[in-house]
Amino acid sequence: MSDQRLKDIVPFVASVEEGSFAAAAERLHLTGSAISKSISRLEARLGSRLLERTTRRLTLTDAGQAYFQTCIRILEELAEAESVLAAHRSIPSGRLRLAVPTTYGRLGVMPALIPFCQQHPEIDLSITFSDRFVDLFDEGIDVAVRIGLGGDLPVSIGHRQLGREKMVFCASPDYLRREGTPQNEAQLLRHRAILYERVDGSSKPWLLLTEDGHPEWRSVPYRMTLGDVDAQRHALCAGLGVGQMPTWLVHQQLARGELVILLPHQQPDGLPLSLVWPRRKQLLPKVDALLSALEQLVIAPPLALDP
Repeated sequence: MSDQRLKDIVPFVASVEEGSFAAAAERLHLTGSAISKSISRLEARLGSRLLERTTRRLTLTDAGQAYFQTCIRILEELAEAESVLAAHRSIPSGRLRLAVPTTYGRLGVMPALIPFCQQHPEIDLSITFSDRFVDLFDEGIDVAVRIGLGGDLPVSIGHRQLGREKMVFCASPDYLRREGTPQNEAQLLRHRAILYERVDGSSKPWLLLTEDGHPEWRSVPYRMTLGDVDAQRHALCAGLGVGQMPTWLVHQQLARGELVILLPHQQPDGLPLSLVWPRRKQLLPKVDALLSALEQLVIAPPLALDP
């Protein structure tokens, strides 16, 4: 492949991805005229029209669509080859993008990242805190921490499960003094429930273990639903009701006596904690170093079982 061919492929791919010559020019730090000339030169060499141009948008022709897919594959293979070569560097360095869930990222991930950053001063770490699904490839993420995984992962994504949440029922001592402490599941279900509200507006039911140890979802009447786990924890500490919470979120409040565990035999497993990453980046020293640091994450800290 000649240098000129590669030079023309990059503006073509950028134009398609950005939707205009002007946006592609800004991305590549070129002029719009240079982008237009590059595409025209590419079309002349191939003898095919790749893009239909209007005043508002660019549209791929059938030939352009096929050529675009080929170009994407070529650029991805080049990136993978560079990643393998970069793996021979002994010192992890460069920009590293990490995506984490908002609350668990703050409480569970950040403590592990402080020594990581101190140990690897050559790494520039950028962290995204979000509870939405983050697309690793579209958003250029090197590693993501996820609580819960939906469906099978493609072969292009590496995956490592670190453990599962441990769920506990809890309430504040003040609430229990007023309302009484439940001694069994039937009494628990009659208490004022503080439930998590899903994105679709539905309330998340409680998960209870049956006598033979199998988990069973139970819908319960609630006093309040909250779409934020931090707010849910604050409501429980304020004595507004009873909730089922992951131990990673409430272990400090339990240790300080601000919350009390109810029915200690009712501690079902919750969602899994996993690391995911683009598999082609795994050989990069900076990615490998971050994965090693994050393997120490804890999602189910040990708790005393005495209510």
